[in-house]
Amino acid sequence: MALKHEPTAPYHSAQDALRVLETVARRSAGVTDVELARQTGLCRERLTSLLRMLRREGYIEQITDGAYVTGEALSRLGSARDRDLALRDKLQHTLDRLRDSLGAAVYISRYVDGEINVQGCAESATIPAVHEWVDFRCSGHASAIGKSLLGQLDLNARRDHLSRHRPARLTSRTITSEKVLLSTLDAQTPTVPVLDLQEYAVGTVCAAVPITAGSSVGCLALSLPVEHAHRLKQAADTLNRGAAPVLLSLAI
Repeated sequence: MALKHEPTAPYHSAQDALRVLETVARRSAGVTDVELARQTGLCRERLTSLLRMLRREGYIEQITDGAYVTGEALSRLGSARDRDLALRDKLQHTLDRLRDSLGAAVYISRYVDGEINVQGCAESATIPAVHEWVDFRCSGHASAIGKSLLGQLDLNARRDHLSRHRPARLTSRTITSEKVLLSTLDAQTPTVPVLDLQEYAVGTVCAAVPITAGSSVGCLALSLPVEHAHRLKQAADTLNRGAAPVLLSLAI
């Protein structure tokens, strides 16, 4: 499967954060922010933002003299014995935090073996997930998740997917023309969230942002009741900014 994706701002943030983590990990006695700036080449403002994120995620800790050392979350993810469990827990914690800050259900999805796979969701009694009235694997042409994942594939991979899952009309807004859909996917800018404005389900709007690195195709998405559609753009932008910790967890 060939990919068609470009590095996004969250990807660059995750790569910079990895550089900081690698530098901290090499200094078991701790390293100051001044030393980190010098060794990573990051400006102070950028480094301060990354250090704040890494501390919040538990990847680093600040000791009494102000130096930084590796944290428990990094130790858990770095352990081969329980890495899969630690990764699931870490991703779910991040999704839960995004749900609470956005006031929206949040999803993480991957494109695996030619199929759309929703691998995690954060919802609650007051913030329910969208009702999966049509299997997400068969409705990639209509959902924000599906369009985000398909948009990261090359043309042949997109056509292959659509040959196996023909675009069906789910609502009056659903794109059912393969030509129009392919053109829409090709025009999508990686840095702009993909939207679903009642194309999958009447009464629900959604947005998705890519979390792709290397050969892995993935996305983060959110859903809102249509009466909260006015919050969609701002929520999508916040979701995009929140993608860096997810990419970092997957990269460690």
